[in-house]
Amino acid sequence: MFGFIIDKPDLLMTAGVFFAFIFTAVFTKVFMNKLPRDGGRKFAFNGNLSEGKPRGAGIIFVTVFSVCVILFSKLTVENVGYVLMIMLMMFTGFLDDSATNSWGEYKKGLLDFFISLGVAFIYLRNNPPVIELYLVGQTLKIPVIVFAILIVILMWGAVNVTNCSDGVDGLSGSLTIVSLLSFHILACVWKKDADFFGIPLMMCAAILAYLWYNATPSILMMGDAGSRAMGLLIGISALKSGDPFMFIPLALILILDGGLGLIKITLIRFFKIHIMKNTRTPLHDHYRKTKNWSNTQTVFRFVILQILVSFIFIAAYCMEV
Repeated sequence: MFGFIIDKPDLLMTAGVFFAFIFTAVFTKVFMNKLPRDGGRKFAFNGNLSEGKPRGAGIIFVTVFSVCVILFSKLTVENVGYVLMIMLMMFTGFLDDSATNSWGEYKKGLLDFFISLGVAFIYLRNNPPVIELYLVGQTLKIPVIVFAILIVILMWGAVNVTNCSDGVDGLSGSLTIVSLLSFHILACVWKKDADFFGIPLMMCAAILAYLWYNATPSILMMGDAGSRAMGLLIGISALKSGDPFMFIPLALILILDGGLGLIKITLIRFFKIHIMKNTRTPLHDHYRKTKNWSNTQTVFRFVILQILVSFIFIAAYCMEV
């Protein structure tokens, strides 16, 4: 939208990143106390410490991010569609954050399914059903229906592992930044869709401003409004990279932290199979309770591990270019 003022795409993107940070910081300060209050988490380790804090701050930084994308990126029908899906995911999360009684898992899962289906429709309308396995130098063409099913699984998984990891001050936001930046770096190496890959940088800037208030000891929380939207963008970034399998290494700690709990609950609930009996999930609760890690140690160590894994895979892919 501001292309007539700033005619260089890199300067336009830089302006978007700057304003995403500034406006998130300002609006968070202004509207923080108007957000719903957290009631504490009954089964989480130290879950009572969150009681009374403003939650649902995702509505602020995701809205700012979306406006900055509209104003400072090169708009395409595809990218506008993704932003709308991210906003829709944020609103479903915020409505749950604001509800007196939390929405049921099945209701949220059904909403996740329809939004993931929307992402699949948008992607396949604008991209071929092809996966590029850069490390092995192969390209796979997949039937459209199968590809759509795989996209839905990827989006649903990304949303829910990110959401489940949001239990320690600064953890899910910091890991999301590492994952999004990792995809951005690979996109630059592979010379992928430049019109899209400026968008995750604006989300990173908005999350950084949010983390200013969420660092231990936090004074507010993003709630489902933030974590679900972040997870969807990670999934879309993996999809747009051309090699969706890179979601596994570049979001590995989110997958392990949030995903193992989902697997454990699913196996117990539907198959009566009990695994990891001596391991609390999400993993951040396990290390805080059984290993006596502080919140700061948990965040730093998880982020360090994700950076290490990302560096290894980025280096491997760079050597193939």
